[in-house]
Amino acid sequence: MTLAARLLTLGTLAAATLAAAPPARALDVVAGEILPGWRRADGAHLAGLRLTLDPGWKTYWRAPGDAGIPPEFDWSGSRNLGGVEIAWPAPEVFDQNGMRSIVYSDEVVLPLRVTPARAGEAVTLSAEISLGVCEDICVPAEIAVDGRLPAAGGAPDPAIAAALAARPLDAGEAGVTGVDCTVTGGAQGVRLRAEVALPRAEATTAAVIEPGAPEIWASEAELAHPAPGRVVATSDLAHRDGGAFALDRSAVRITLLAPGRAVDIRGCAGG
Repeated sequence: MTLAARLLTLGTLAAATLAAAPPARALDVVAGEILPGWRRADGAHLAGLRLTLDPGWKTYWRAPGDAGIPPEFDWSGSRNLGGVEIAWPAPEVFDQNGMRSIVYSDEVVLPLRVTPARAGEAVTLSAEISLGVCEDICVPAEIAVDGRLPAAGGAPDPAIAAALAARPLDAGEAGVTGVDCTVTGGAQGVRLRAEVALPRAEATTAAVIEPGAPEIWASEAELAHPAPGRVVATSDLAHRDGGAFALDRSAVRITLLAPGRAVDIRGCAGG
């Protein structure tokens, strides 16, 4: 799908947003809740956001694919909140009508590493969440969630722990020995080719390239396996407004997906 067609699709979907969704349940197919988790010895708090979908429905990962709707989180209604970092569990690849999406189905827990603005005090999380949900069609939805995180104590939550364990491996954990990127002229801007050396590279079935800047769009990655232990992912990159841009290779994020395994690679070198 071209950049223009993708933006047109997203614009059409955004225009269909339903404003009357109940606070914690959207379109009657997805519900959200805060799992309070526990306060760590370093002062950070591990909490969770659980999204539960009706059978057959899906929602999108942080990089949703060529025609998906990326989730957005507004935490401005929270109290004593210094920051929130989401740890994304490995997603699924979903192909429908010739288009690929990166999704979660049924239920997902997103671990939240919460930093209090004032150490040693409780945090009230309040979020307005915009996300896409899909069955036969995909539509935007809105959810509001609230939860209180106590100032101390709390017990480790098995659901949060399991979601943390389901995160993609980082480059070191996966045994990545090299990531070489080359940039050339492309049909819509530039073409980024990333060649990764890692064990079992040939098992990779999909890749996602995130340019590291919201104004830069990346196409669905094409995959190749040039040799055992090597996989190549190639994406076209373009500025969303059609202008020129500089690519910071250290900010590029590459996620390789295989059955039962995902690898999260930050940054790449090359000319």
